[in-house]
Amino acid sequence: MYKMKSKINLCARMCEELVSITHHCVWCSRGCWRATQPGRAPPSPGSDAPRPRRPTDPSRRPTDPSRRPTDPSRRPSGRRAGWARLRAAEAAPGCRCLRPRISMRRRMETDEQGCVAAWWDMVARNLRSFPHSCSTLGRKIATLHDSFTSKSLKEHIFPPLMDMLIFFNFFKAPFLVDLKKPELKIPHTANFYIQAEPGVILGIWHTVPSCRGEDAKGKSRCWYEAALRDGNPIIVYLHGSAQHRAASHRLELVKVLSDGGFHVLSVDYRGFGDSTGKPTEEGLTADAICVYEWTKARSGTTPVCLWGHSLGTGVATNAAKVLEEKGFPVDAIILEAPFTNVWVATINYPLLKIYRKLPGFLHEVMDALRRDKIVFPNDENVKFLSSPLLIIHGENDKTVPLECGKKLYEIAHNAYRNKERVKMVIFPPGFQHNFLCKSPILLKTVRDFLSQQWA
Repeated sequence: MYKMKSKINLCARMCEELVSITHHCVWCSRGCWRATQPGRAPPSPGSDAPRPRRPTDPSRRPTDPSRRPTDPSRRPSGRRAGWARLRAAEAAPGCRCLRPRISMRRRMETDEQGCVAAWWDMVARNLRSFPHSCSTLGRKIATLHDSFTSKSLKEHIFPPLMDMLIFFNFFKAPFLVDLKKPELKIPHTANFYIQAEPGVILGIWHTVPSCRGEDAKGKSRCWYEAALRDGNPIIVYLHGSAQHRAASHRLELVKVLSDGGFHVLSVDYRGFGDSTGKPTEEGLTADAICVYEWTKARSGTTPVCLWGHSLGTGVATNAAKVLEEKGFPVDAIILEAPFTNVWVATINYPLLKIYRKLPGFLHEVMDALRRDKIVFPNDENVKFLSSPLLIIHGENDKTVPLECGKKLYEIAHNAYRNKERVKMVIFPPGFQHNFLCKSPILLKTVRDFLSQQWA
């Protein structure tokens, strides 16, 4: 850029010189030529302007080529070519353009040397300023990083963002479903609501065993509550993140369990489906405890099992730990596709994998989770449990890797005094994260485990 600017300035100065010199060159070159002719004199040295010519005077303008002196520097048109005119003008006595032309030539040589020197000077300055430029760039990057991870951003952006990514409760699919009419989606099912705490109302679907489907037609909520005492085992289903209790894969699981003779209570946590409130780890745990205690109060001696899937596994172990500390251990726990803790689940979450290589991103995510108190520590909770624990996991689960389930099983197996109360079943490829319900061995696996533990 500097070299280009220097060349532009040089060309501008040359054009100015050419404009001033051309005016003298035309008259002076002809004056010098007239000085060589007999009886003609060049312009007087002191005159500021050349003498006026008289084109009508034949003696002033010799048109006969034979009268013109031979000049090898002239073109056929009669004009001298380029520098030949300058050399001829310099050789002519009394040439007034000699000084400006020589000055222009010297200036051109000087400017050319100046351009080269200026270019090397620019290179030297850039080389000297390179370390400073690097440090400046580093400071700018650090400033951008600090602004990105500023206190206000950490406090006002990251926590709500992590809430959205962990719970995903804003995605209320399937849409256009009337949750108050479950019979449109699944038979012999009743919808009802319970209050977990002031301002928090939970929506629940109660599906009775298929063997009682005919009896359930047209019955009220009171009949469904009384049916919990019929001796058929009860499962409180705690679903994962996103959607609600009418999601297709959840309905498939409920149908399988209903056909197997289970009562199933599908719960929407606060903030999910048509349940009110805002989801938090503490709030979801309180919801699970509330539903479990509500069910136990109406089931008599019928055992109640907590079944958690994905995010629901963290809710289930949290609730089971609290109940264990109260002295009321859960009758049984089934964890489908569990993780060790929410930190491990987050870094393996498909939506966040593309951001894992961003500098400082994982650190900010961890800080946001800690600030929001979102932990779901399954690996710590199972150390305090004594309830029968069944872990089921798909071999090709890409949302929560199988290694997480194996690690959790090892921790639980080492912590349990009665090793027979802990079991893990790995399902073959093909069922991914949400469709273990399609496995033909799922129902038998669950029934055999619960029958053995409740015998």
